[in-house]
Amino acid sequence: MSTSNSPIVRARDAMRRDIHFIDGMASAKEAADLMRAHKVEALVVNKRHPDDAYGVVSMIDLLHGVVAANRPPQQVNVYEIMTKPVITVPADMDIRYVVRLLLRAKIRRAPVEDKGEYVGMITLTDLVMDGTLC
Repeated sequence: MSTSNSPIVRARDAMRRDIHFIDGMASAKEAADLMRAHKVEALVVNKRHPDDAYGVVSMIDLLHGVVAANRPPQQVNVYEIMTKPVITVPADMDIRYVVRLLLRAKIRRAPVEDKGEYVGMITLTDLVMDGTLC
């Protein structure tokens, strides 16, 4: 039986530290502009009150909720098209389990959480492109 001496890669090791937030009352156009400005494909939607849950709005949400629905982006609020509640990844989770979680949940990205705070974003694309998985 062989054992590997390679260190365990954790979500915090592979995540992007640039995580961006938006208000649910913002327009889809504002969300698209913010994504474009920061070169990201998703934004975390802020809670409306302490007992609320965070949401996520992605480029796919914009495509489905605005473009495919033929709706004016200035007239669509983020909260109408976002995904909520958010599936998060613990910062200390082994990357192998992160991949399984994302695949089983049928999502491409998730915020990384450490001590109740969002500290980054992890995506399947980033994991493949930066060589973390291979």
